[in-house]
Amino acid sequence: MHLPMPQPNQLQLFVVASLALLVVPGPAVLYIVARSMHQGRAAGIASVVGVQVGAFVHIVAAAFGLSALLLSSAVAYGVVKYLGAAYLIYLGLRQVFSREVARPASSALEPEPLWRVFAQGIIVNVLNPKTALFFFAFLPQFVDPVRGPVAMQILFFGALFIGLAMVSDGTYAALAGSLGNWLRHSRRFWKGQRLFASVVYVGLGLAAALSGSNNE
Repeated sequence: MHLPMPQPNQLQLFVVASLALLVVPGPAVLYIVARSMHQGRAAGIASVVGVQVGAFVHIVAAAFGLSALLLSSAVAYGVVKYLGAAYLIYLGLRQVFSREVARPASSALEPEPLWRVFAQGIIVNVLNPKTALFFFAFLPQFVDPVRGPVAMQILFFGALFIGLAMVSDGTYAALAGSLGNWLRHSRRFWKGQRLFASVVYVGLGLAAALSGSNNE
């Protein structure tokens, strides 16, 4: 099957948006950081691979669950995009108004064999409904039904996102293995990442909402 390639500017926008989102520590990253601080870099990398395998499960579900809907009508396409934009804005506003500063609690993790750390990473992401919602909200923003099979476009962007996430999360794992004590106790760092997260999510959501439907 011919893979519909995105326009260069669209691909560039996706990479920039993905990297901006990936540098923001979410629940999966906090788990990776916690495991790295407690058990070292090897366990952190095993967690990274497991988490991204779990993410791919959600991406496949999004690809085949959304493809029929996005192709059904221009109205359905617009609804998915606007709901996704609204969800991204919601994530950003929740970061602003939440008083809790999320930080990893590595003391709660026991040392595990690497194969089990890998399996736990898969479970952490597969069983996280917020991950599924994120991919349903984010990936359709870059899909254009007139360019070819929607499912293939979502799988392409999802695979690219996972590739970028491997690099980003792997960096967190490596840094956490070396700077574990500082990361654990730096309240200023975790406050700063929360504010940055809010700007990224709200900005992306507004940009998606204002861009409208690509097939109008």
